[in-house]
Amino acid sequence: MMSCQQPNSTGQSMTAFISNPTVVQEQVIRTLEIGEQAPNFTLPGTDGKIYELSDFDDSDVLAIIFTCNHCPTAQAYEARLKSVVDEYKNESFALIAISPNSPLGILYEELGYSDLGDSYKDGQQRHKSAYFNFVYLYDGDDHSASLQYGPAATPHAFVFDENRKLAYAGCIDANEKPGTGQAEDLKAAIEALLANEPVANAQTKTFGCSTKWAWKEAWAKDKEEEWNKKPVTLQDLDKQGVQKLIANDSDKLRLINVWATWCAPCRLEYPNFVNLHRMYGARDFEFISLSVDDISKREKTMTFLKDSHSSLPNYIYSADDKYEMIEAVDENWNGALSYTLLIEPGGKVIWSHQGTVDFQVLKTAIVDHKMIGRVY
Repeated sequence: MMSCQQPNSTGQSMTAFISNPTVVQEQVIRTLEIGEQAPNFTLPGTDGKIYELSDFDDSDVLAIIFTCNHCPTAQAYEARLKSVVDEYKNESFALIAISPNSPLGILYEELGYSDLGDSYKDGQQRHKSAYFNFVYLYDGDDHSASLQYGPAATPHAFVFDENRKLAYAGCIDANEKPGTGQAEDLKAAIEALLANEPVANAQTKTFGCSTKWAWKEAWAKDKEEEWNKKPVTLQDLDKQGVQKLIANDSDKLRLINVWATWCAPCRLEYPNFVNLHRMYGARDFEFISLSVDDISKREKTMTFLKDSHSSLPNYIYSADDKYEMIEAVDENWNGALSYTLLIEPGGKVIWSHQGTVDFQVLKTAIVDHKMIGRVY
């Protein structure tokens, strides 16, 4: 049997891949059945190469795992997939992952367990940050491969023999929580095929987030319209109110952004904060907006918030002395806008930043906090 080095021994280099998610006509999804041939594919990898099924011909056993960036179940299995690759690196085995999800079919509200969506660029970031030791392919533009394989959820494992006949389909193992499973079902299939034996339990159930097909775009648009119709309010807040916000006597991780309509960078980045509220608002998290516009500009502030669909706790500082407000927010803050704080219950500031926020850094700080987390 031949060994297969991973992840960059195959594939063809590409000059540049420009992702273009398109609407796909809704159709009945049929999942590949045991004994059927592996469909061919031509897909971009997050490592900058184009891959086809034939690129893995040197391996007698091929595992194709349909997974994604945002799903908590998919994230729960990432370490186990890397361990499988390491365990069988000297065998005639290859493992590749494919993200089937269309960015068009995903709501912000579905991203509550991740700092990434399922775009091609997000996949590149996940490959880098999670140190994947396997090829990770993107199929979110038109589902060209996924429609042929029919993954029901992420993750969904398909294992093929040396003739590329499907020999196993289903779960990686039956224990989602990290540390409770060792990819037993997947490894049992691999070991049986490496020994030229049939897989004892060739078909299992799979569990995870449903595949986000592009025709779910209409549903996503409806949900977007629902959000945009939600009421927007603006409450006055004095120095004592600011101090209470910072003290955070809630049971939630609290994000506060101090901003103003006259601050151009504040206006430009503000929609991203609204998106964070939508992403994590169903978790133990809340975003609070604090405008330091002059109270005489209250109507202008309200107009901006409505235009931004800021359906969340919005406040405007009502007192005249802005320097008292600065001290109430953070005595180490020099007062330049914008200013953002992430505060644990009890008032401990665990992250703060003056100026325009790197939202990837902020999302990672939120989702990696013990109160939030990437898995159930």
